[in-house]
Amino acid sequence: MSLVPMKTILSQAEEGNYGVGSFSVANMEMVIGAVQAAEELKSPLILQVAEVRLNHSPLHLLGPLMVAAARASEVPVAVHLDHGMSTPVIAQALEIGFSSVMYDGSHHDLETNISNTAGVVQMAEKYGATVEAEIGRVGGSEDGSEDIEMQLTSVKDAERMEKETGLDALAVAIGNAHGMCKGEPDIRVDRLREIDARTEAPLVLHGGSGISEKVFQQCIEAGVRKINVATSTFNKVTKQVNEAFVATGAYQNYFDLHQDEVKGAKANVLKHMNIFGSAGKASAVQIK
Repeated sequence: MSLVPMKTILSQAEEGNYGVGSFSVANMEMVIGAVQAAEELKSPLILQVAEVRLNHSPLHLLGPLMVAAARASEVPVAVHLDHGMSTPVIAQALEIGFSSVMYDGSHHDLETNISNTAGVVQMAEKYGATVEAEIGRVGGSEDGSEDIEMQLTSVKDAERMEKETGLDALAVAIGNAHGMCKGEPDIRVDRLREIDARTEAPLVLHGGSGISEKVFQQCIEAGVRKINVATSTFNKVTKQVNEAFVATGAYQNYFDLHQDEVKGAKANVLKHMNIFGSAGKASAVQIK
C-alpha cells in the first residue's frame, strides 16, 4: 500500500460511512505498534504528531521515521502534522514528506484564521498534501498545559471557512475536549449534523477522551471521518509498562521495555479501529 494523502483515506471513508483513527505517536515503539494494528486489521491508518509535542519528539527525527513506516506498510497510511501553529514547522513537515498538515488558527479571530488557512492550503498544494483546519475551538489543550474554554462551532462560520480556504478536512468543536475528560462530555451531535449538511469537507473530531463507543458511532453517522486519538494511547502505553514492571519487579533488559511499549500502543489502536469501523477497509482505498 504505502504513504497516501489523508484526503484519499477520508474520501473513501465518506463513501463507506466509517471513521478512521488518527493516532498520535511519540517514538518508534508507538509507530511500530500502530502500524502492526493496522496491518492486522487491514485498516487504513493516520499517524500524527502535534507541534506542541515536538520538544519531546523532534520533527527532524520522528517525522522521517513516520514517513518511512508509512512507505513500508502493507496498508494505506497518511502521515499528519496535528495542530500546526507556525508556518516554518508546517513547511518542515511538508519537506520531510508528511502527506497531511493541520493549521490550527482557532485561537485567532475568524478573518485571520481564514487568511492563514488559505495560505497553508496554497503551500501544501505543490506537495499534493491534505490540509485540515479548525473552526470554533476544542476545549482543553493538546498537551494538557492549558484549560481552554470550548467554543462551539458556528454552522455559518464553518461554511465560510470551507468556501474561502479550499481546505480538505474540517475539525469542529461540539463539546469535545483535549486531554482527560472529567465525566462523559456533552457532545452536540445535532450541531454536527447541521455542519455536515452545509459543508462538503470530511469532518474531524478532536479530543475523544471520555466519549463513549455509542457516541463515537453517532458522530460517524453524522459525518465525522477522522477521529484523533492521543491521550488514551499514551495512557495505555504507560499502563502496560507499569503493569509489567510491577509484575516482574524490574526490566532485565531494554528490549522487554521496547516490546511492552509496542504492545500498549497496538492494543489501543486495535480497540479504536474496531470502534470506528475501519477494520477491513484498507483494500477499499484507491491509491493514485
